[in-house]
Amino acid sequence: MKTSTTFVFFFFHLLLVSLANSGMKRRYHPCRHLVFYFHDVVYNGQNDANATSAIVGAPQWGNLTILADKFHFGNVVVFDDPITLDNNFHSVPVGRAQGMYLYDTKYTWTAWLGFSFVFNSTQHKGTINFIGVDPLLVKTKDIIVVGGTGDFFMHRGIATINTDAFEGEVYFRLRVDIKFYECW
Repeated sequence: MKTSTTFVFFFFHLLLVSLANSGMKRRYHPCRHLVFYFHDVVYNGQNDANATSAIVGAPQWGNLTILADKFHFGNVVVFDDPITLDNNFHSVPVGRAQGMYLYDTKYTWTAWLGFSFVFNSTQHKGTINFIGVDPLLVKTKDIIVVGGTGDFFMHRGIATINTDAFEGEVYFRLRVDIKFYECW
């Protein structure tokens, strides 16, 4: 009798504990939060003095000074863009955004991004590395922070990017809102 009472008590205790924890979700809070802007000026054959990116790969029907038609499919662009703390192109850069984006979809405006923020200033030293898909028609999108070096050693998180401004297919500015969820 005592064994069955102990078993019933243990069973109800286990049931209550599992019911109490089933509705609880772990809340994640950022351990660090930063906002930067990066400014991309695509080389178009006439702006070599201030271009910060260039088309290095194009489909057979395209060329290297203008983006291909058909949603820019097949274009590969490399960049070395200034990073600023505000949205002014002429502000003092705090680092460089270096990497590439490629247009990888034939039926809509989408780019795949792989780049790093490289810092060597009094505020920050090191890199933050990003990777993800940029559906260009979506105002706000998230890409992954896959790691970093220096001040950002082993940091991981999410970067929310949105196109803050653009001028045709020559200039665009991205606002990058970085939330680190794993900081070392």
